[in-house]
Amino acid sequence: MSSTKATPHRKITIAAVVEQAERAIQMVNDVRSRMLAPQSKKQAPVFSMTQVAALCGIDKGQFSYRLTKEDLPGGQLNSTGSRREFSLESARKWIQSYRAESLRPKGKRAVTISVGNFKGGVSKTTTAMTLAQGLNLRGHRVLVIDTDPQGSLTTLFGVLPDTDVSEDQTIAALASGDETSIKPAIQSTYWDGLDLVAAAPVLFSAEFMLPARQMRDPSFQFWDVLNLGLESVRDEYDVIIIDTPPSLSYLTINAFMASDGLIVPLPPNALDFASSAQFWSLFSDLAANLVESAGLTKTFDFIHVLLSRVDASDAASSVVRTWIAATYAEKLLPVEIPKTSVTSSSSAEFGTVYDISKYDGNIKTYKRARDAYDRVADLVEQSIQSSWAGQD
Repeated sequence: MSSTKATPHRKITIAAVVEQAERAIQMVNDVRSRMLAPQSKKQAPVFSMTQVAALCGIDKGQFSYRLTKEDLPGGQLNSTGSRREFSLESARKWIQSYRAESLRPKGKRAVTISVGNFKGGVSKTTTAMTLAQGLNLRGHRVLVIDTDPQGSLTTLFGVLPDTDVSEDQTIAALASGDETSIKPAIQSTYWDGLDLVAAAPVLFSAEFMLPARQMRDPSFQFWDVLNLGLESVRDEYDVIIIDTPPSLSYLTINAFMASDGLIVPLPPNALDFASSAQFWSLFSDLAANLVESAGLTKTFDFIHVLLSRVDASDAASSVVRTWIAATYAEKLLPVEIPKTSVTSSSSAEFGTVYDISKYDGNIKTYKRARDAYDRVADLVEQSIQSSWAGQD
């Protein structure tokens, strides 16, 4: 029997890893430049009369009549003069006029929602972004906070964490104690009425800063930093949405403890279902320990489990959906986010279904995805309104 002598592998140095990282960052920069050309920033979608009317909950005839009063933005004719188009800002003024009773009542404060799961690849970031956009298109002013050092949510805004984000645009200053308010970190975005606190790799340092502060000062409450930092802006927004890291980190704990509600995206497959059990176990152990050691009283107004990345052609997923329904009962939202080519193509262009002004593919596929996200926004809005009703 003949044998071949194995060729020794060349060792990979740290310098080679650094070079690889630089190539990866450059590629992302190049891809984004091509996707967003000729502008360096993302552009919000425009809306037709029919779309704005639907968002307002009225028919096109009512919309046309209201246009004659000239008390709301009239939009502009497109380049061919064939239809009237409305910017996002103009559309939101119409929406806020017709949905005034659904918006934040006077004297109420922003409802804070964390989107979390300790496993990656479950559409956590996409859920946070589409929920923010969906609620914004219902007239709400929304603040989005990215607490994941990888900055995936920040990237969806067309902002690159490695090159476009400074430390003071993240919650790092809150973690270090240099700031007590999140206000200085807030930036406006390409999407009217949707502001951002970005994330960047510098946030990894928060995982060391928070416990270090706790060791220096036993009275310091590491879990309450973000909650206290939000106090100064809770009267300025209707909804605050926090995207969390895919782990039980100090930043995740801060997000959960600052929140009135939790949304947990969960694909219907066996591995993700098993992982979700660990999510609840770890979080409940942590919360119980905090309550016991610090005498905390923490409640949530709502907790929703959202079926995400649902593949209708996967027969096994129907079995797992049964397990999920039995396990989470009333916490399971009655809507499924489909795994479609629409979501795949939009994410490849640093966007979501809401960023699309006109879809070039199968319109039925697009409508199925858009309707699902719209339904999620409707259901969560109901929970937000109930939360406002319960505020003192």
